[in-house]
Amino acid sequence: MNKKLHNISIFGTSSDAGKSTITFVIAKILQDLGVSVAPFKAQNVSNNSHVCDDGSEIAIAQYFQAEVLGVKTSYHLNPVLLKSGRGSSASLIVEGKVVTNKDVREYYRDLDLLKPAVKRCFDYLDAKYDCVVCEGAGSPVELNLMDKDLSNIFIATEYNTKIILVADIEKGGVFASIWGVYNLLPEKLRKNVIGVIVNKFRGDLTLFDEGIRIIEEEFKIPVLGVLPYLPFNLGFEDSASLKNFVQQPRNKKLDIAVIAYPYMSNYNDFEPLIADDEVFVEFVSSNISLEKFDLVILPGSKLVIKDLKWLKESGLFEQIKNYEKDICAICGGYEMMFENLEDKYSLENEEAIKEEGFALIDDVITFEKEKILEKKTYDLFGEKIEGFEIHHGMCQNYPLSFEKQNFKGTFVHQIFDNNEFRTKYFKSIKADYIGFDFQEYKKQTVDNFISTLKAKLDVEHLIKSIS
Repeated sequence: MNKKLHNISIFGTSSDAGKSTITFVIAKILQDLGVSVAPFKAQNVSNNSHVCDDGSEIAIAQYFQAEVLGVKTSYHLNPVLLKSGRGSSASLIVEGKVVTNKDVREYYRDLDLLKPAVKRCFDYLDAKYDCVVCEGAGSPVELNLMDKDLSNIFIATEYNTKIILVADIEKGGVFASIWGVYNLLPEKLRKNVIGVIVNKFRGDLTLFDEGIRIIEEEFKIPVLGVLPYLPFNLGFEDSASLKNFVQQPRNKKLDIAVIAYPYMSNYNDFEPLIADDEVFVEFVSSNISLEKFDLVILPGSKLVIKDLKWLKESGLFEQIKNYEKDICAICGGYEMMFENLEDKYSLENEEAIKEEGFALIDDVITFEKEKILEKKTYDLFGEKIEGFEIHHGMCQNYPLSFEKQNFKGTFVHQIFDNNEFRTKYFKSIKADYIGFDFQEYKKQTVDNFISTLKAKLDVEHLIKSIS
């Protein structure tokens, strides 16, 4: 099969219904049938982003979807990205570059100005691929926001996409959510709904046979499949999905604390640790004792000085300062380790501000207007490590990393994806640590996930509906 198909919109009947995973599952099924396919999300709200092959910045979900599909990454996959900003503002990233900090109300008022960028990116993908699978955002029928909705209604209306509804049965109220969303859609879009996927079902799927009959016969909506609840500890998009991770290390050697400050970002850095059978990861968001941990990690942060102040107020700052075992700091966490942090242009704070850091590194971090976006192979900690940088903070003496005694710090994300570095590092902390191949784990997890869900989906009806 290799011809132009209708593009698809994946609408959730609620937030966190599983749109991101269903998007790459549907896309991969089509790709395996010979269809050239790309993922797309017009607008995303996430502090979790990644640098693309073209040096632009997009949300992690679209990057991960593209990675699963082996599609070259670029800003076209996610033209508009909003990240936490100072006060009630958000950092606005359009076509892969930071445009401005905007008040959220102002952002919604000026939404029409973003539509050309969304259309440019969609048109680019549409011309290049047989099918674009578009992930929606939240619920598509927030009636007070429907005219301000770029990811759902705008795309579906503008491009006449075929719509798949995804309902999360675990939340309860699955019939009301399906019926409500379907009937609140504009009539033109209702006609484009090709079916509903009931997601995250726990237990015997045949228990929902009567549910399928009700949806198909009484609601008149085809059921494309009832999918089992499968933990999927990859591609974490937001803190909600992060909190849902499941970890049961059978051969635990290390206890690792990741300091979960309020504006923590890029927690995909820890997927290799969550997947590791020899590691237990705890996300620490209050002043608990750190003594039981073998390693403390300070992750990235979207608002570094605010998170640094939070560490001081919570009491964790003193604990980390006095912690005598291993510490690793990444990006925002790395910046906190310097003597002082200066936000002279008020990039992250309401006013120009200077804050004392941990003073482990004899240098100053200055937040510069021009953001560093870099994706490459780095010489780091004695290894060649593929990773990326995404930061405003700059320093004179240690622009990439710093290492001494039991401390390692770097601006580079994804260091734990590197098997050699991770194994060597963890062995230095616990000699009996063995290690594993994260890339192989990732491939197997994705393949198993897709094949399990594919078996539960009516692929024939899907293909017929978009042909």
